[in-house]
Amino acid sequence: MIYAYIRVSTDKQTVENQRFEINRFARQRDFQIDVWVEETVSGTRSAKDRKLGVLLKRIKKGDTLIVSEISRLGRRLMEVMSILNACMLKNVILLTVKEKYELGNNIQSQILAFAFSLSAQIERDLISQRTREGLARRIASGQKLGRPMGGHNSKYKLTGKEEKIKAMLEAGTSKAEMARKLKVSRNTLAAFLSRNGTGIHSN
Repeated sequence: MIYAYIRVSTDKQTVENQRFEINRFARQRDFQIDVWVEETVSGTRSAKDRKLGVLLKRIKKGDTLIVSEISRLGRRLMEVMSILNACMLKNVILLTVKEKYELGNNIQSQILAFAFSLSAQIERDLISQRTREGLARRIASGQKLGRPMGGHNSKYKLTGKEEKIKAMLEAGTSKAEMARKLKVSRNTLAAFLSRNGTGIHSN
Protein backbone atom coordinates (compact mmCIF):
# COMPACT_ATOMS: atom_id res chain seq x y z
CA MET A 1 0.00 0.00 0.00
CA ILE A 2 1.13 3.54 -0.75
CA TYR A 3 -0.09 6.21 1.66
CA ALA A 4 0.13 9.98 1.29
CA TYR A 5 -0.06 12.17 4.39
CA ILE A 6 -1.00 15.85 4.23
CA ARG A 7 -1.13 18.24 7.18
CA VAL A 8 -1.92 21.95 7.39
CA SER A 9 -1.85 23.93 10.62
CA THR A 10 -4.98 26.07 10.15
CA ASP A 11 -8.17 26.00 8.13
CA LYS A 12 -6.90 29.11 6.31
CA GLN A 13 -4.23 26.98 4.67
CA THR A 14 -4.95 24.68 1.77
CA VAL A 15 -3.99 21.07 1.26
CA GLU A 16 -4.01 21.48 -2.51
CA ASN A 17 -0.37 22.55 -2.80
CA GLN A 18 0.81 19.47 -0.91
CA ARG A 19 -1.55 17.24 -2.88
CA PHE A 20 -0.20 18.66 -6.15
CA GLU A 21 3.43 18.14 -5.12
CA ILE A 22 2.80 14.56 -3.99
CA ASN A 23 0.82 13.70 -7.12
CA ARG A 24 3.57 15.05 -9.35
CA PHE A 25 6.17 13.13 -7.36
CA ALA A 26 4.09 9.95 -7.63
CA ARG A 27 3.77 10.30 -11.41
CA GLN A 28 7.53 10.72 -11.72
CA ARG A 29 8.01 7.51 -9.75
CA ASP A 30 5.13 5.73 -11.46
CA PHE A 31 3.36 5.34 -8.10
CA GLN A 32 -0.36 5.00 -7.51
CA ILE A 33 -1.50 6.52 -4.21
CA ASP A 34 -3.84 4.05 -2.51
CA VAL A 35 -4.83 6.09 0.55
CA TRP A 36 -4.78 9.84 1.25
CA VAL A 37 -4.77 11.02 4.87
CA GLU A 38 -5.41 14.74 5.39
CA GLU A 39 -5.83 16.76 8.56
CA THR A 40 -5.84 20.32 9.85
CA VAL A 41 -3.91 20.33 13.09
CA SER A 42 -0.82 21.92 14.62
CA GLY A 43 2.40 19.99 14.16
CA THR A 44 3.16 20.59 17.84
CA ARG A 45 0.40 18.17 18.84
CA SER A 46 1.55 14.67 19.57
CA ALA A 47 1.30 12.25 16.64
CA LYS A 48 -0.87 9.90 18.70
CA ASP A 49 -3.45 12.69 19.02
CA ARG A 50 -3.58 13.15 15.26
CA LYS A 51 -4.75 11.08 12.31
CA LEU A 52 -1.06 10.46 11.76
CA GLY A 53 -1.01 8.28 14.88
CA VAL A 54 -3.76 6.06 13.49
CA LEU A 55 -1.91 5.89 10.17
CA LEU A 56 1.36 4.87 11.83
CA LYS A 57 -0.43 1.98 13.55
CA ARG A 58 -2.04 0.93 10.27
CA ILE A 59 0.98 0.82 8.00
CA LYS A 60 2.95 -2.39 7.85
CA LYS A 61 6.04 -3.95 6.35
CA GLY A 62 6.48 -3.13 2.68
CA ASP A 63 4.14 -0.11 2.71
CA THR A 64 5.24 3.33 1.53
CA LEU A 65 4.45 6.66 3.16
CA ILE A 66 4.84 9.90 1.18
CA VAL A 67 4.84 13.44 2.63
CA SER A 68 5.54 16.72 0.89
CA GLU A 69 8.23 17.59 3.46
CA ILE A 70 9.55 16.23 6.73
CA SER A 71 7.98 19.05 8.81
CA ARG A 72 4.50 17.72 7.90
CA LEU A 73 5.17 14.90 10.38
CA GLY A 74 5.68 17.32 13.28
CA ARG A 75 7.45 20.38 14.61
CA ARG A 76 9.44 18.79 17.43
CA LEU A 77 12.69 17.16 16.43
CA MET A 78 12.52 14.26 18.86
CA GLU A 79 8.99 13.34 17.84
CA VAL A 80 9.85 13.50 14.13
CA MET A 81 12.85 11.27 14.72
CA SER A 82 10.68 8.90 16.75
CA ILE A 83 8.21 8.67 13.85
CA LEU A 84 11.02 8.00 11.40
CA ASN A 85 12.43 5.35 13.69
CA ALA A 86 9.02 3.69 14.03
CA CYS A 87 8.70 3.55 10.24
CA MET A 88 12.13 1.97 9.91
CA LEU A 89 11.37 -0.61 12.59
CA LYS A 90 8.27 -1.58 10.61
CA ASN A 91 10.26 -1.70 7.36
CA VAL A 92 8.07 1.05 5.92
CA ILE A 93 9.60 3.25 3.22
CA LEU A 94 9.21 6.97 3.93
CA LEU A 95 9.59 9.39 1.01
CA THR A 96 9.68 13.18 1.25
CA VAL A 97 9.11 15.27 -1.86
CA LYS A 98 10.92 18.45 -0.88
CA GLU A 99 14.03 17.05 0.81
CA LYS A 100 14.13 13.94 -1.42
CA TYR A 101 14.63 11.69 1.60
CA GLU A 102 14.13 7.99 0.99
CA LEU A 103 14.21 6.20 4.30
CA GLY A 104 14.07 2.45 4.37
CA ASN A 105 16.62 -0.35 4.26
CA ASN A 106 19.61 1.81 3.30
CA ILE A 107 22.65 3.50 4.81
CA GLN A 108 20.85 6.85 5.16
CA SER A 109 18.21 5.20 7.31
CA GLN A 110 20.81 3.41 9.42
CA ILE A 111 22.56 6.72 10.08
CA LEU A 112 19.25 8.29 11.05
CA ALA A 113 18.45 5.38 13.36
CA PHE A 114 21.84 5.82 15.03
CA ALA A 115 21.22 9.57 15.39
CA PHE A 116 17.85 8.86 16.99
CA SER A 117 19.23 6.37 19.49
CA LEU A 118 22.09 8.74 20.32
CA SER A 119 19.70 11.67 20.83
CA ALA A 120 17.46 9.55 23.05
CA GLN A 121 20.45 8.45 25.13
CA ILE A 122 21.66 12.04 25.50
CA GLU A 123 18.19 13.08 26.66
CA ARG A 124 18.11 10.27 29.24
CA ASP A 125 21.58 11.26 30.45
CA LEU A 126 20.53 14.91 30.80
CA ILE A 127 17.44 13.94 32.81
CA SER A 128 19.57 11.72 35.04
CA GLN A 129 22.11 14.49 35.51
CA ARG A 130 19.40 17.04 36.41
CA THR A 131 17.98 14.57 38.93
CA ARG A 132 21.37 14.01 40.56
CA GLU A 133 22.04 17.76 40.71
CA GLY A 134 18.63 18.35 42.29
CA LEU A 135 19.29 15.71 44.96
CA ALA A 136 22.75 17.17 45.64
CA ARG A 137 21.23 20.63 46.19
CA ARG A 138 18.65 19.21 48.60
CA ILE A 139 21.33 17.37 50.58
CA ALA A 140 23.53 20.49 50.67
CA SER A 141 20.61 22.55 52.02
CA GLY A 142 20.05 20.03 54.81
CA GLN A 143 16.86 18.45 53.47
CA LYS A 144 16.27 14.81 54.31
CA LEU A 145 15.65 12.55 51.34
CA GLY A 146 13.08 9.80 51.15
CA ARG A 147 9.81 9.25 52.94
CA PRO A 148 9.70 9.37 56.75
CA MET A 149 9.39 6.06 58.58
CA GLY A 150 5.90 4.74 58.02
CA GLY A 151 5.29 7.07 55.10
CA HIS A 152 3.97 10.63 55.16
CA ASN A 153 0.75 10.00 53.28
CA SER A 154 -0.97 8.34 56.23
CA LYS A 155 -0.22 11.36 58.37
CA TYR A 156 -1.79 13.85 56.02
CA LYS A 157 -4.78 11.67 55.19
CA LEU A 158 -5.93 11.79 58.79
CA THR A 159 -4.68 15.23 59.80
CA GLY A 160 -7.58 17.29 61.10
CA LYS A 161 -9.56 14.22 62.12
CA GLU A 162 -7.95 13.84 65.55
CA GLU A 163 -11.11 14.66 67.52
CA LYS A 164 -13.19 12.23 65.50
CA ILE A 165 -10.58 9.51 66.01
CA LYS A 166 -10.39 10.27 69.73
CA ALA A 167 -14.16 10.01 70.03
CA MET A 168 -14.23 6.66 68.28
CA LEU A 169 -11.41 5.36 70.48
CA GLU A 170 -13.27 6.43 73.63
CA ALA A 171 -16.43 4.77 72.30
CA GLY A 172 -14.50 1.51 71.91
CA THR A 173 -14.83 1.40 68.13
CA SER A 174 -12.66 -1.31 66.62
CA LYS A 175 -9.77 -0.22 64.44
CA ALA A 176 -11.23 -2.11 61.49
CA GLU A 177 -14.49 -0.15 61.85
CA MET A 178 -12.58 3.12 62.35
CA ALA A 179 -10.54 2.54 59.21
CA ARG A 180 -13.72 1.84 57.24
CA LYS A 181 -15.41 5.01 58.49
CA LEU A 182 -12.31 7.10 57.87
CA LYS A 183 -11.85 5.49 54.42
CA VAL A 184 -8.24 4.48 55.02
CA SER A 185 -6.46 1.17 55.44
CA ARG A 186 -5.91 -0.33 58.89
CA ASN A 187 -2.15 0.11 58.41
CA THR A 188 -2.64 3.80 57.65
CA LEU A 189 -4.74 4.23 60.78
CA ALA A 190 -2.27 2.30 62.94
CA ALA A 191 0.67 4.34 61.62
CA PHE A 192 -1.17 7.57 62.39
CA LEU A 193 -2.09 6.46 65.92
CA SER A 194 1.45 5.28 66.59
CA ARG A 195 2.96 8.52 65.30
CA ASN A 196 0.63 10.54 67.52
CA GLY A 197 1.83 8.83 70.68
CA THR A 198 -1.07 6.52 71.34
CA GLY A 199 1.08 3.41 71.30
CA ILE A 200 -1.73 1.50 69.62
CA HIS A 201 -0.74 -0.92 66.85
CA SER A 202 -2.83 -2.80 64.34
CA ASN A 203 -4.26 -6.14 65.50
